[in-house]
Amino acid sequence: MAIQWFPGHMTTARRKAAETMAQIDVVVEVLDARLPEAGSNPMIHELRQFRQRPCLKILNKVDLADPEATRAWLDYYNRQPGVMAVAISAKKPGDVAKLAGLAQKLAPHRDDAFKPLRLMIMGIPNVGKSTLMNTWVKRKVAAVGDEPAVTKSQQRINLSPRLILVDTPGMTWPKIEHDADGFMLAASHAIGRNAVIDEEVAVFLAGILLDRYPGLLKARYGFSLEALDATGVLEAVAKKRGCILRGRGGELDLEKAAMILLTDYRSGTLGRISLETPVSRRAMLAEAASKPQKTPAAEPDATA
Repeated sequence: MAIQWFPGHMTTARRKAAETMAQIDVVVEVLDARLPEAGSNPMIHELRQFRQRPCLKILNKVDLADPEATRAWLDYYNRQPGVMAVAISAKKPGDVAKLAGLAQKLAPHRDDAFKPLRLMIMGIPNVGKSTLMNTWVKRKVAAVGDEPAVTKSQQRINLSPRLILVDTPGMTWPKIEHDADGFMLAASHAIGRNAVIDEEVAVFLAGILLDRYPGLLKARYGFSLEALDATGVLEAVAKKRGCILRGRGGELDLEKAAMILLTDYRSGTLGRISLETPVSRRAMLAEAASKPQKTPAAEPDATA
């Protein structure tokens, strides 16, 4: 199942973001450290490239991500022109306090009260932008929720005479090109549940865990992984946690098991897990490029 999710208000948000970007100095893109490229909105890249704006990439939720993968991503991004990357937890004031100084390095000409540094906070839904804003401003200025797309309009905050923040709604993009990206976004709760089938997302997640983090799976659920595939992992979770459908002859409730697995991943209960690395990303893109492109069926000849 290909996953797509682009609520109507995001079209308006994109148009407003394009207008605002002409008036700011640095784009602050908030990413989930567990899937930074899968969760990097190509529309943000296009807008900032058009306006030639530098970018401070914030790998948020670093406390949930695999430290080795995070180090690889920081190296990857910090080698890109006009980009600076840092890994933080938006819940920690000490982490957030250093962001203004880093952004200042990307726009050294904006350094006094006559030319305040203007930052635009962008990212996909449920990546932690609202938490970042509240921590940065030291009061509640943005709604925080467990469901994606809580924030639906821009707000401008004059943090000091030298620093202006513009917070923007979380935006996805109209077409997610790679199926794996859609599943990673869904697993990390960046896409509304109405657009996904939890069981399919959980099987995708189980495949990554089985391949890269088998020790964490075994430690959390206490079953042997021998001879299990991704679906088998979900079935084993169901058996271990007593997920049985009533009146169905002992049939497993895989939907309930899926939510257990997804919740354990999202909360960090499973451990520090990254769904992609620069190496796995390159491999995924290479595999996608090697597959023949689907061509639309030819229209019937009206003269036949």
